[in-house]
Amino acid sequence: MDEKLDNGPKIKGVRRGQHSAIVIGSVQVFVGPENMAPYPVEAWAAEEDTYLVLSADPEVQAIEENPEQIMAEVSATHPAEPGSVIVKNGYPLRLLAIIHDLNQEPSWKEEWVASALDGILQEMENREIRSLALPLLGTLHGSLERKRFLTLLREALERRQPIHLSRLWLVVPSGTTSDILAMLEGELQKW
Repeated sequence: MDEKLDNGPKIKGVRRGQHSAIVIGSVQVFVGPENMAPYPVEAWAAEEDTYLVLSADPEVQAIEENPEQIMAEVSATHPAEPGSVIVKNGYPLRLLAIIHDLNQEPSWKEEWVASALDGILQEMENREIRSLALPLLGTLHGSLERKRFLTLLREALERRQPIHLSRLWLVVPSGTTSDILAMLEGELQKW
């Protein structure tokens, strides 16, 4: 008699106050909009491009430096590697997922999103961070399908199997929580 061992994560639904979550192994995955934080987060991930334009202050600042000095600084600037993660200290810690190159069309690639997810999970482990807010990377400024992002997230969790991360808040657009939670449950059944 063949017996298949199930060594994958145990998946179950839980409710915490007015928030629903899915438990994957030891990680509670909450799904909700930005204005409905289920808990304080230690780290917040964001979608970013190679020259950090997406997170730049949109307000024009007065220039006090010599224009030649500014041009020299600009020409010495090197782009970040697509798929990498830049860490900005502070509380919460900011993790800039470099998934866009604005010089390309389209500006994002699926492999950059997957690489950035691996990098984010690695930073969580390196810094022993227990809670993370994560938007659906590639769906904000790119055209990555939400369901495909959830597949990439599942695959990253399979590869990394976090030890320290215990709460992951998927930050989703208002009005999409139920749909994304259902997609996530369907995706995790593949695990």
